[in-house]
Amino acid sequence: MAKSSERSFSLPSLDDLFTTQAEREEARLEKVVLLSPEEISEFPCHPFQVRMDAAMEEMVRSVRENGVLVPALVRPKEGGGYEMVSGHRRRQAAQLAGLSQLPCIVRELTQDQAVVIMVDSNLQREQILPSEKAFAYKMKLDAMKRQGQRTDLTSTPVGPKLLFPRSNIELAVESPDGKTQIQRYIRLTHLVPPLLALVDNAVLKEPGKPQMALRPAVELSYLRKEEQLDLAQLIQELESTPSHAQSLKLRKLSEEQEPEGRLARDAILAILEEEKPNQVEQVKIPRDRISKFFPAGTPARKMEETIVKALELYRRRQRDRER
Repeated sequence: MAKSSERSFSLPSLDDLFTTQAEREEARLEKVVLLSPEEISEFPCHPFQVRMDAAMEEMVRSVRENGVLVPALVRPKEGGGYEMVSGHRRRQAAQLAGLSQLPCIVRELTQDQAVVIMVDSNLQREQILPSEKAFAYKMKLDAMKRQGQRTDLTSTPVGPKLLFPRSNIELAVESPDGKTQIQRYIRLTHLVPPLLALVDNAVLKEPGKPQMALRPAVELSYLRKEEQLDLAQLIQELESTPSHAQSLKLRKLSEEQEPEGRLARDAILAILEEEKPNQVEQVKIPRDRISKFFPAGTPARKMEETIVKALELYRRRQRDRER
């Protein structure tokens, strides 16, 4: 006698028994919830600054009048609470405006998914510092590689392998900068903080602060850390940053050193003191001839100002004697 065939089946869940299909679909949709800003922690190694500038003041005024119109995006943490993914400036504005709750969308995200969303959302800001782009692009590129992007392809038919991996191309497609510019920004992550600050100054344009363009900074990123620190100190003393040509020369000299060697401070100084093509004619006085008249560490510009004032005083006295 043939055995009857057995069919396996699973019992319906309680949700299936006591809710409708429409209710189950509604439950899966993301909703806006109100959270206390204190429940939301910072994104780890968040590369974008939350600056108290005019834009923030305007955002605070808007939040006071209209509330937070665009919800922040957060993800739940394992131990409880939430982690901010997109909305750091909105949370700051809400706290400054005295709001006790912030509208948020809670979404389950992996760390790498959160990184990509965090970077993409912040790249839409009006003003982004080079240092912010540098670390943001690096974080996103690393996340894309971990998510399974191929890195054995080049962006052009001819060229060294791994010069521009495929993930760089995809990163460029979704970013306001091209792949070459993105690679330049990522190189900035190899700069010591004092030199990286000079590149930011070129965007902030604060009076009296030395500035450095992106291209020279990229070349200087190949110097050893000790050489970069020596360079940063000399820039402060001379109050002059290297040109692109000088940066190329510094990189070349550094690469010619032994693996355990180091570019001499005097060699760096000699290159910095070279006259730049766009410089006007200047009168140069060797530092050792005038250093005895100034406290140790006096910046070159301060020395110049003091000398000019002394000459002006000398000239007035000469005129008084002639009368």
